Amino acid sequence: MKIVSIVGARPQFIKAAVLDKALAKRGDAENIVVHTGQHYDENMSKIFFDELEIKKPDYNLGVGSGSHAEQTAKMLIEIERALLEIMPDWVVLYGDTNSTIAGALAAAKIHMKTAHVEAGLRSFNMRMPEEINRILTDRISNVLYAPTQNAMNLLAEEGLSRNAFFSGDVMFDSILHYEKLAEEKYSLDEITNLNEFYLGTVHRPENTDVPERLQNIFAAFSELDAPIIVPLHPRTRKLLRDVKYSDNVKIIEPVSYLKMVLLLKNAKKVLTDSGGLQKEAYFLKKPCVTLRDETEWIETLEGNWNFIVGADKEKILEKVAVQNFAEQTNAFGDGHAGERIVNDLIERG
Repeated sequence: MKIVSIVGARPQFIKAAVLDKALAKRGDAENIVVHTGQHYDENMSKIFFDELEIKKPDYNLGVGSGSHAEQTAKMLIEIERALLEIMPDWVVLYGDTNSTIAGALAAAKIHMKTAHVEAGLRSFNMRMPEEINRILTDRISNVLYAPTQNAMNLLAEEGLSRNAFFSGDVMFDSILHYEKLAEEKYSLDEITNLNEFYLGTVHRPENTDVPERLQNIFAAFSELDAPIIVPLHPRTRKLLRDVKYSDNVKIIEPVSYLKMVLLLKNAKKVLTDSGGLQKEAYFLKKPCVTLRDETEWIETLEGNWNFIVGADKEKILEKVAVQNFAEQTNAFGDGHAGERIVNDLIERG
């Protein structure tokens, strides 16, 4: 059996690697990775693949950046061409990027079976391109792998339960594997000399492109009771020219995935506008304060493990101070989502 994984950004490679490892255990199916080239990232180099011990893409379509329409249109052409050459039994899509919806559309138009990993997530914010991508991908996919029971419930409300399957979250599988690998490959001393720190990330346009929000966030960072390490993309760093913040904020260059996992494991708490980091913080039992006005991962809000605070300075500081946490549930599965998805795909044939 041939399975094609369509990926376009670093987190999708990590998710696809979970399925790759599960397929390797079985030995009766092949995972062909097609990289759209949606995100050009210098970290998407040989070092990235070597560090995470995952295979390089079999196809690199080199689409690159552009408007949503331009980028998606180019992807449709190139993905269709690749799929007709490979002729897979299944096309697997991950998450909610433009690569996800382009892969779903290209495969559906040529009558190839599609599976959506991380199906059923909803922010209910249609201004987010990701929300549009995930809704449309769920509508046209043949099988939907939901990471949580809440995602299953939302799919049922939309009349999609017939095609839905609770798999658990592949990122839970991933973090269990990579937290060990991170400690084997690196030490915290290689990244920072701080013994006590918070971890912060800010990258969403709703924060970086609104000066008032960015100032509020960094003002809160400045008043934390310990330093905050903020790996920052050069684009966001440029936007800080007019933002005031104290020496409490330790801005560093972007770090690799494994180094980020190591920072996460050793941080007091996490302050982020990243969807993925919210979950990874939850998996590693690190309290999180989310610098957004909504989250797709409502399960993380239970037991005070995550708070939604937007860019409100006082709310940020208030929720960082919370110290009582309830025992976590197994809302994201048992760490074997990849095996469950692979077994189901192969059984479906």
